[in-house]
Amino acid sequence: MKTRKLFLFAISLLLFGLTANAQEKKNGKQKKDVVTFTVNMTCDNCKKRIEKNVSWEKGVKDLRVDLEKKAVTITYNPQKTTKEKLKTTIEKLEYTCEIAE
Repeated sequence: MKTRKLFLFAISLLLFGLTANAQEKKNGKQKKDVVTFTVNMTCDNCKKRIEKNVSWEKGVKDLRVDLEKKAVTITYNPQKTTKEKLKTTIEKLEYTCEIAE
């Protein structure tokens, strides 16, 4: 009977440890980078088109489009995408863009 309780206690600790480890991985902070592009957009439809298509790109965390400044600022996970891939995504929408310095 004593060994049975000890066995159940050991299994409980093991399961608790596994779930605690899984939580640590989910709550870990992911690295984020920010890039700003200068884009030749001219109207609200251009803005909406960029917001709609670029926001779904893998790794994009946040997207801000400023029509007056003709700027697109993207916060992204560098482990999932790159500045060049984001630039290519915008260019595929038939806009010319450059990385703003």
